[in-house]
Amino acid sequence: MHTVAVVQAGSVPFDAEASVDKAIARLREAAGKGAELVVFPEAFIGGYPKGSTFGAPVGMRTGQGRAQFERYFDGAVTVDGPEMNRLAEAAREVGTFVVIGIIERSGNTLYCTAVMIDPELGIVGAHRKLMPTGTERVIWGFGDGSTLDTMDTPLGRVGSVICWENYMPLLRQAMYAKGVELYCAPTVDDRPTWTATMTHIALEGRTHVLSACQFITKSEFPDDHPFDEELPYGETAIRGGSVIIAPTGEVLAGPVYEEETILYADIDLGAKTRSHLDFDPVGHYSRPDVFELRVDTRAKGSVSFE
Repeated sequence: MHTVAVVQAGSVPFDAEASVDKAIARLREAAGKGAELVVFPEAFIGGYPKGSTFGAPVGMRTGQGRAQFERYFDGAVTVDGPEMNRLAEAAREVGTFVVIGIIERSGNTLYCTAVMIDPELGIVGAHRKLMPTGTERVIWGFGDGSTLDTMDTPLGRVGSVICWENYMPLLRQAMYAKGVELYCAPTVDDRPTWTATMTHIALEGRTHVLSACQFITKSEFPDDHPFDEELPYGETAIRGGSVIIAPTGEVLAGPVYEEETILYADIDLGAKTRSHLDFDPVGHYSRPDVFELRVDTRAKGSVSFE
């Protein structure tokens, strides 16, 4: 048996250093209780500006919205920057594999990215969200197939799929084909329906699913941060709902709402193998004579210098 943990906590909006401090504190707490893998929510470093429009109604942009984007941009990080290096060093000190959501700055574009940190090797993967949802497309760029990373760990093969990417059936199939055994789903989806989605994925992929969602209130944002729409849970901006699920569909921990917490579970790595007796979505149940999926894993840059 191996112990895994899911951190349900809010970032420190627009403050990368403070968010890293908070992540390291939660990492050390989880590692102190034996966690060998710790998963953090989507956009934990950089923040998720829920309820804000960035002054971008159809056909218009406002100066206030551009200033808001500037602050958001300044609070983002690079994958190889000092903030992530600090987190990698903390993972090395405690000997724990980490999956964490960041707002990645690359050139003049931001990406919603899940970074994988090996305690010995440092940063070993960075998956950019392929399809930002709705108005997230105003502030985030699109990932490509080159970042569909899965990584070997002592607990099994780890992969990450971010928030509503989990509703993309072909992306899920690609991850199953990559042999994911610990399917990490950083998110900010705090709806009660999210647990059903995670349960379905656990059963479909015959994989352990670890989903980490933020819990953050409006008071934790700067006083001048605009909430342009009324939030569904009042003063709570994102209410949690983190969960850990076994390949059998059994909920091992969570969901928990309306508080910061760390969820723990002891996972049986053999449960995945036993679950494939009667179902393998990329093997004996896949019918390749009828269905075929091709995945382009080439990096797609906008400019090439020959």
